[in-house]
Amino acid sequence: MNIEELRDYCLSKKRVTEHFPFDESTLVFKVLGKIFALTSLDRKPTQVNLKCDPEKAIKLREEYDGIIIPGYHMSKKHWNTVTFDSSLSKELLQELIDHSYNLVVSGLSKKLRETL
Repeated sequence: MNIEELRDYCLSKKRVTEHFPFDESTLVFKVLGKIFALTSLDRKPTQVNLKCDPEKAIKLREEYDGIIIPGYHMSKKHWNTVTFDSSLSKELLQELIDHSYNLVVSGLSKKLRETL
């Protein structure tokens, strides 16, 4: 997966918008106003910060040591930074994006969830 595929995949999800709230190179994806993914357009290799269940985050960090690490500039408990690496399949990256999206959606109010 590359940065364009990441963008296309995130934007294919319901009610997702993209923003540059911090600077012109940090792309943020939100579902109904809540961040579920962010990436730097300048970073090589590409990295993305994704929300993650704390227990799953620890397991992923152990299994993909150095490739999946605690979230850079984020809550280390709830966010991972995922480096796009040949050892990570496109399917796994999509699964991690889906997990982040679903966690954020589950934290929305019932009224907002119903709009999805």
